[in-house]
Amino acid sequence: MTMGSNVSLTALSENVGSAIVSLGWSSPTGEGDADVSVLLLDESGKVRSDADFYFYNNPLAADGSVQLLGKEPTGDGSEDRISFDLTAVPAEVERIVVAASRYEGARFGELDDLKLTLADAVGEGLLRFVIEDAGEVSAIIFGELYRRGEEWKFRAVGQGYESGLAGLATDFGVDIEDDEAESGTEAAQEGAVSTPGSPPQATLEAVPAPRPPAEEEAEEEAEPKKRATRPRTAKKKVTPPRTPVKSLAENESWRQARLFPVSALKNDRDRETRATSVLLSVMAQVPRFGRRITAPFGAPSGRMETFTEVSLPHGDTPRRPDGVIRVERAGKLWTALVETKTNGNPLKSDQVQAYMDIAARRGYEAVITLSNDVALEGSPLVDVKIDRRRKHQVALWHLSWAEVAHQAQMLIRHEGVGNAARTWLLQDLLHYLQHDNSGCHGFQNMGAAWVPVRNGINDETLCQGDPRALEVVESWERLVRQVCLRLGGELGQKVLPVQRSRRGTDPGTRRARLADQLCLEGRLQAELRVEGAPGLLTVSADLRTAKLRTSVEIPAPDQGYPLTWAKRLIRRLAEAPADLHVETLVEGDAGGPRGTLERLRPEPGDLLPKGNSTRITGFRLSLFKGMGSGRGSAESGFIRSVDDAVHRFHTSVVVHLDAPAAGRTAAKERATV
Repeated sequence: MTMGSNVSLTALSENVGSAIVSLGWSSPTGEGDADVSVLLLDESGKVRSDADFYFYNNPLAADGSVQLLGKEPTGDGSEDRISFDLTAVPAEVERIVVAASRYEGARFGELDDLKLTLADAVGEGLLRFVIEDAGEVSAIIFGELYRRGEEWKFRAVGQGYESGLAGLATDFGVDIEDDEAESGTEAAQEGAVSTPGSPPQATLEAVPAPRPPAEEEAEEEAEPKKRATRPRTAKKKVTPPRTPVKSLAENESWRQARLFPVSALKNDRDRETRATSVLLSVMAQVPRFGRRITAPFGAPSGRMETFTEVSLPHGDTPRRPDGVIRVERAGKLWTALVETKTNGNPLKSDQVQAYMDIAARRGYEAVITLSNDVALEGSPLVDVKIDRRRKHQVALWHLSWAEVAHQAQMLIRHEGVGNAARTWLLQDLLHYLQHDNSGCHGFQNMGAAWVPVRNGINDETLCQGDPRALEVVESWERLVRQVCLRLGGELGQKVLPVQRSRRGTDPGTRRARLADQLCLEGRLQAELRVEGAPGLLTVSADLRTAKLRTSVEIPAPDQGYPLTWAKRLIRRLAEAPADLHVETLVEGDAGGPRGTLERLRPEPGDLLPKGNSTRITGFRLSLFKGMGSGRGSAESGFIRSVDDAVHRFHTSVVVHLDAPAAGRTAAKERATV
């Protein structure tokens, strides 16, 4: 593309619901670098608030529409990648500006090979824009994505700013505060990343001797260099083979040697120590994975080192956090203390508070807790009373083992890490996390209130306002979030829970309303948005009947005949389970015809309502199964039954109803069957 030109993404590819934008440059001296930033603008050409400005300290949008993926080293420079989910961009956002900036007086004229590339959801390269002779500017708008009607377009901009990132952001309505003096003082207090006598770094067990960096970089960059003359070719990613390689073992009793063994783990302390070291070491060895884990916590993109067995003074008795993460960028340090729990053990408030105090005194930025529990918006896992003076100095974040496994799956199966050795490391990490003996299994218990609430619903003694119902609703929300992580990791796609509430409603108020509904109706329900699916996937647990229902609604097309719609739907579901329930949705309160797929296959016309006056609005497909009675994740437990129900419904039903086959309309809200 040339400066000022534009193109429709829809005209380039069908897979433009998501896009990856990459900004790249090289340096003659091998030392130059820049930072990417993204601004979401409304119809006035300004950000709606400062939260619409994404950069290395704000890399992730809560709705998943924007995610800064971090830097990848190239032969003599680097490439910064940004993921956009265009289907999740709020409707009031009209333009998305993609820019980059340099710091400490550096100029883009000192860099070579300035370019932007854009790929679609499946990694196919769509366009390339090269900026020639950037000149004495310290910030550049590379391009922008913008709406035209129901489609997205891209414009090659190439506009420079001598005033740098502050001038660029201010032009678009962002309030910039100058905190260079304060951050400089903190950096001076921190010192170097590694000094003689410092604690040992988190290490890999039985790691082969590393190759020289130059050799490793040459291998990683061979493919991008070849791609320079073929912009339509997607960057090669390394993924495991779909068909397992035949084992050389004599019989099934032979087990492959693992980099991270789990057989020697005898108690919870062993599990916590091993899990922390395994995770932190892989984060340091696989930069994209480490960046993916730490970016939501405000960590900058830079050189990462991780440590275990760290002793920090605290009163009369030194404290030993499970781990420390440190990131260096432009001579400044970002530091987080890590506290880990496995096997369902709860985090301890006094322990976390002590680490918050230590972090505040030493000028560290964050404390990260890691356990099987799943954090909820507005509902912290640990009730820690933080001193007001600490509150604005140290951030407290939580990470679930399920989320760690999800990020590893996404990189292994979908996005790749560009290196066979790093892919193997992530695979071994994932094997470790999923092993029964690791203790890193994610959310596993619906809580002590689960059985009393079920009994109260069955004998009709549960009253509105009962705090136990609220506990069950919170546990249900944690379970749903974990189901989304697991399904998304398997599919390599975004799966997000849909929270229906009035604008401005806080999470606590929404959960209290759902708890009252549970008391009245005896039902828990959630909606999942699966990227590429023709509609929302709904899962409902009826505690009165002990039944789980998974379903999806498919809107009717605008054209054609109802009998043709019914026949096409039944044909598309040829491999779906025979007990799948198919229901015709019609205008008004009256329900339409329904039946099992087994009965409807020979007579699709039975889906049509009697008479020609009733208008069909769509079809609902549902599977039913019994739900587990236990509160845990054992084979007979409720958690396992929900996970299995969602997985079965998606793999046996939804996969046959992909968005292209369903015929999405321009509004992307109606689908044909």
